[in-house]
Amino acid sequence: MVTKVEPLKYLVMTTSKGPMTMAFYYDMAPNTVHNFVTLAAEGYYNGLNFHRIVPGFVIQGGDPRGDGTGGPGYQIDAEFNERRHDAGVLSMARSQDPDSAGSQFFVCLDYQQTRALDRKYTAFGKVVAGMDAVKAIAAVARNQENDRPTENQLIEKVEVKNVTATDNPYVGLQKELAVK
Repeated sequence: MVTKVEPLKYLVMTTSKGPMTMAFYYDMAPNTVHNFVTLAAEGYYNGLNFHRIVPGFVIQGGDPRGDGTGGPGYQIDAEFNERRHDAGVLSMARSQDPDSAGSQFFVCLDYQQTRALDRKYTAFGKVVAGMDAVKAIAAVARNQENDRPTENQLIEKVEVKNVTATDNPYVGLQKELAVK
């Protein structure tokens, strides 16, 4: 039974290296998508940094402390699924506890390096436009000991948008997923 109908949502995350458009795997990780979109709508990610950069692997953000130890004050259950951690895929960061994700997320850079994350981390969406910004962040100078960028890589703002007939980033994502 349907109890609530809302417009399909996507995000535009404006970073210091440019915008990224993010579409979501509502079918595979509905609670994770809801958590991420809700935090974004509340302005949670505005002003935070990508605090961890591992070239060829991931860029990670969403930590209000900026050191990999912060979160929203709660944790969500894992929604491991069959979506691959291909380049551009959004996934939730967590500790050793599978159900310890909160607000930290990462964007995958190269499936050769991230395939080991499949079915062990919650893949919940994909950057469908703006991979040039992702790659620019991944290329910045970083501290080799802790993978932190030497200069802040800012998430300036995140806008939650409704899908419309003329503005629908899911069309390309659906085609891509159908091919796989």
